[in-house]
Amino acid sequence: MSKSLKLLLTAATLTALGAAASAQTYGLGREALPEEVAAWDIDIRPDGLGLPEGAGSVLEGEEVYLEVCASCHGGFAEGTGRWPPLAGGFGSLDGEDPFKTIGSYWPYLSTVWDYVHRAMPFGDAQSLSDDEVYAITAFLLYMNDIVLDDEFVLSNENFTEVRLPNEDGFYMDDREESPLWGAREVCMTDCAESVEITMRANILDVTPEDAALREEREAAASDEVVEEAAAEEPAEDPNAIDMELAEAGERLFRQCSSCHQVGDSAQNRTGPVLNGIVGHPAGQVEDFRYSRPMETAGDEGLVWTEDELHAYLEDPRGYLRGTRMAFRGISDEGERAAIIEYLRTQE
Repeated sequence: MSKSLKLLLTAATLTALGAAASAQTYGLGREALPEEVAAWDIDIRPDGLGLPEGAGSVLEGEEVYLEVCASCHGGFAEGTGRWPPLAGGFGSLDGEDPFKTIGSYWPYLSTVWDYVHRAMPFGDAQSLSDDEVYAITAFLLYMNDIVLDDEFVLSNENFTEVRLPNEDGFYMDDREESPLWGAREVCMTDCAESVEITMRANILDVTPEDAALREEREAAASDEVVEEAAAEEPAEDPNAIDMELAEAGERLFRQCSSCHQVGDSAQNRTGPVLNGIVGHPAGQVEDFRYSRPMETAGDEGLVWTEDELHAYLEDPRGYLRGTRMAFRGISDEGERAAIIEYLRTQE
């Protein structure tokens, strides 16, 4: 028998065996029921395909968010610990440290709804009702200034009308055709530049001095201060800061520090820097993106006097309807006074 004939017979045999195997059934499994398919088929497309009927408002979403989301993502969606922030980062994508959130980076609202519905809250996934997912999504839109009305209601009917700011910021990956980095030689040995010693510590006069001499000098200076204080008894300043009260306020301010910073190196975060806030016009901190109601209040002449701060801290939402400050307020007048006194020290 020729070699070619043997190959032909072998191929025919394998084909016949394959056909027989494909026709054979093993009696395993069954066709999935429609409800079983539906339980897995929960993805939502950008065009709204897959969205269930339902609706939820910003205010409803705030309540659910604070209950099941805030412990990880912060009361203002600013993120806590190693958990990611969900709001902010506007205009940061072209910088060296882009801040990627729903508002600054995500392209489609359907991704928000899908992920919250599919995987959240952590440890209890898919426990939220469809209405609760709509409400949380609406709240996150509000915290990112994509919707400005706290009475906004998101539903399956208006879902596709909402566009995220970075929807057009994505493009097809073409790195195979157009590599981002050109070919270059990579240094593998002796790559570090040599280090040259230019000055010694004792020449720079930064060598620590004798401890006994330093203590003696500090004690003498302290005695002089005490003598000067005894000689001069200044009149009481009605605007003097109660440092004991301010120290108590500093401890209480920790509940505010996840969103607000004070001090020389303070930066705007989810909330604005609060340096010099007492007696300062509202809505005027540089480079902070305020809610529209806060901007309007500042334009109309609101000044953060101690009385105004008391009223605002007691009930932020009641004091200024539409403010993005999700904090429920401080009911204790003494605690409010302590925080305000501490803020007076931060000029």
